[in-house]
Amino acid sequence: MKKLSFILLLLAGFGFSAKAQHDPNDQILSENWDVIGTVDFKTVKETEMYAIFGNEIKKYANKPFELEGYIVPIKDGMKQSKFMLSTLPINQCFFCGKNGIPIMVMVEMAEPIKFTYQTVKVKGTLKLSTANSMDVPPISLVASKASN
Repeated sequence: MKKLSFILLLLAGFGFSAKAQHDPNDQILSENWDVIGTVDFKTVKETEMYAIFGNEIKKYANKPFELEGYIVPIKDGMKQSKFMLSTLPINQCFFCGKNGIPIMVMVEMAEPIKFTYQTVKVKGTLKLSTANSMDVPPISLVASKASN
């Protein structure tokens, strides 16, 4: 159930637009986040959803890709090796009930980094998954390293 909830969190960031307003000063905007935002989803049934990757994002698949964003932990701890990266800080996430859901990407670090409320830049290999997005994150950065 925990895994399914996590995947639903990820998908919600892609599948629904924000209705509430976020603080525009905190929003991370970049060409690379625009590329991530091109992904669409097809729901087959309640338990099956598949990412639809267009040519724009496919040209970056299995290549180095860099994103700046906010860490959204999926496990407790000050050191994070696997987390979600978001365009908005965690204090503006949908759990607070005030905002919509930002786009998120799964990040798997080569070495753990310290959790921070500030933005981080990570660079890794962009992986796209065509598996059921209810089970597997559709977009991830693997073997990532922090970059400045």
